[in-house]
Amino acid sequence: VSTQSTGEVIAEIETDKASMEFEAQEEFYLAKIIVPDGTQSISVGTVIAIAVEDKADVGKFQDYTGEETPSASSIPAASESSSQPRVQTQTQTQSESTPQPQALSPNERIRASPYARVTAAERSIDLRNVQGTGPSGRIIKADVDSYKAPSRPSHPPPATVQATPAAPSGSYVDQPLSNIRQVIAQRLTESKNERPHYYLTIDCRVDKLMQLRAELNERGKGQYKLSVNDFIIKAAALALREVPQVNSSWLGDAIRTYNTVDINVALSTERGLLTPLIRNADQKGIASISKEVQKLAEKGRASGLSLEEAKSGTFTISNLGMFGVKSFTAIINPPQSSILAVGAAEKRLIPAPGTKQGFEVGTFIHFTTSNDHRVLDGATSAQFLAAFRNFIENPTTMLL
Repeated sequence: VSTQSTGEVIAEIETDKASMEFEAQEEFYLAKIIVPDGTQSISVGTVIAIAVEDKADVGKFQDYTGEETPSASSIPAASESSSQPRVQTQTQTQSESTPQPQALSPNERIRASPYARVTAAERSIDLRNVQGTGPSGRIIKADVDSYKAPSRPSHPPPATVQATPAAPSGSYVDQPLSNIRQVIAQRLTESKNERPHYYLTIDCRVDKLMQLRAELNERGKGQYKLSVNDFIIKAAALALREVPQVNSSWLGDAIRTYNTVDINVALSTERGLLTPLIRNADQKGIASISKEVQKLAEKGRASGLSLEEAKSGTFTISNLGMFGVKSFTAIINPPQSSILAVGAAEKRLIPAPGTKQGFEVGTFIHFTTSNDHRVLDGATSAQFLAAFRNFIENPTTMLL
């Protein structure tokens, strides 16, 4: 029998975005562990352990299996010498609660994604009977996939044998999917299928930015070490402030434009892709952004991001330039409407009329935005990139 004190860490919970420690709210005795350590894909509301106030009540839960949530009829009675024990149930939590909308009636307008409608039509599913879990109760493809029609008394069809694909020759290792990898697969597949992506690309000359970065780092004398990505985050934040239409999300029946500029920064970890959040990036100095990014990156790689630090922002930046990738297109991070992909810096020969050689060497970075055409027209995204380029190529304007 173990005694848990107030403030003591009793469980570590991993959600789709972060890992967090769950602390005891008051002193208690741990009567029964229902869900073993390491169990994955635990539903919200699942009982994971039983805690009691009286040590004498611990043995009464020895045979409890956790198949049903404890109730007045299922919880063993306390001893006559003590008061009725108060039972606490620890439940697995997630970063975002799953909505439970009611099924649509025949007279209500059916709100469903195009992909969900096509899938439902192929499977002869009436969308009025499907519960939507998307924004504002919108039906998405996952809802159609999980829908089960009411059973009808009929003769079962003859069994069919599904051919099993032959395993490839040679040795291999099957890596079990982590919770975060499953969520990444689900969310990005949904984003690519439901959001009509289009892409815009620009090249920005960054010689002035590189020079300013070197000067500021020298003046900092070790107090900070600014990266090119820190300037990119600041430039994107200021451009979003100038073109706020890009700082928005599709809600199905409305477009929501956010008043704050909160930027997610894609971070690769051993556990999978994380997107730590820089809040109010447009209002912070480059040095502050740099320190915050470094701190979140260290915590993220150590599986220490809190829910607040891993929340979805209003815009995302993904930088693969450090790997030598010249350019790429990224998948929009739901529920956002745009994402910026950053490539590697490269030197080019460019015309320089009036010079002896007639040319000069310039350093350029390739930037590509992926945009949701439901929210953003091409001209709007182009205005954002124009504002972004102005800050990148004239970096001192970011310091004003």
